[in-house]
Amino acid sequence: MKTILLLEDDENLNRGISLKLSNEGYQVLSAFSIEEAEVFWKKEEVHMVISDITLPDGSGLDFGKRVREKSDVYLLYLTALDQEIDIVNGYDTGADDYITKPFSVNILTSKVNALMRRLGEKEGAVLYSGDIEVSIRELQIKKAGEEISLSKTEIQLLVYLLENAGQIVSKENILEKIWGVDGQFVDDNTVTVNISRLKNKLETDCISNVRGLGYVWTGKVVRK
Repeated sequence: MKTILLLEDDENLNRGISLKLSNEGYQVLSAFSIEEAEVFWKKEEVHMVISDITLPDGSGLDFGKRVREKSDVYLLYLTALDQEIDIVNGYDTGADDYITKPFSVNILTSKVNALMRRLGEKEGAVLYSGDIEVSIRELQIKKAGEEISLSKTEIQLLVYLLENAGQIVSKENILEKIWGVDGQFVDDNTVTVNISRLKNKLETDCISNVRGLGYVWTGKVVRK
């Protein structure tokens, strides 16, 4: 059973999310403060962290940074902070997704399920493009032989682009494939921010923005 650490100080919302995810088959550890979340994090094996940002004893972003420094578990933020700079700050901590309130619990569940199953579908493949090497089984990315740290969502995004090299993939297709939902329930900046972060981390020009259509990986890709 996969374990999710839920950090949300709104008791009703915490209970509602916990009940829904529990019914989906996950074990949910409910925390209402960063202090409580830290205790769970140290004692339990956690596969995903869902965290509010504005909390009674500090910022969820700081907690998220500490999580990401020690682990590559899935990290999602649930917050009322919906400005572009807030979203960028969230992804800068290594978040896999950033969901603004109000939101649908059903859509959140869909995102959780999509993230949990995504990489296992292609386990074992290794993709090469120029000096970039992607080992999906090991969740390892290398550029010119040097390992690069990416979030799981960034890895999924990279794999999707590589597997569709030479083809334009729309923002809507990316949202459906990576986040498991259509654009109706996702902030408009989600794809743009993640593409920008991925390009910067890889230091590559192989990801091109085709205005009005989407994105394309322009390099040659080999699968082994």
